Amino acid sequence: MATTSSHIAECRCGTVRVTCTGEPIRVSVCHCLACQRRTGSVFAAQARWPADRVTLQGETRDYVRRADSGAQVSYRFCPGCGSTVAYTIESEPAVIAVPMGAFADPGFQAPTLSYYESRKHRWVVLVGEGIEHYD
Repeated sequence: MATTSSHIAECRCGTVRVTCTGEPIRVSVCHCLACQRRTGSVFAAQARWPADRVTLQGETRDYVRRADSGAQVSYRFCPGCGSTVAYTIESEPAVIAVPMGAFADPGFQAPTLSYYESRKHRWVVLVGEGIEHYD
């Protein structure tokens, strides 16, 4: 019998856990200004799974905003420590994104897509084979 891998993400205080079954369908980074503000970093990195392969445990709160694309984005975060643990985009309702940092796994799969590069900090360079770049 084949085993299915899983990836486990947690908030900073450990009260919210996200279990993602199988491998992500997409791993990307985003340089938009909203993602920079959300992460407190110069870009956001996230992995996406079909919603039916993601389980959230623990209490979360939601923050909803309009993305640069115009789609509504709903962020789920831990009410204790404030960590964003997952989010959904109105245009992709069957997909859940999980911030890569929440996995705390330096060996996690590298991104293959980089978005809003026109807003990328000039000193940021993404290296690796097969990365698609979009302004």
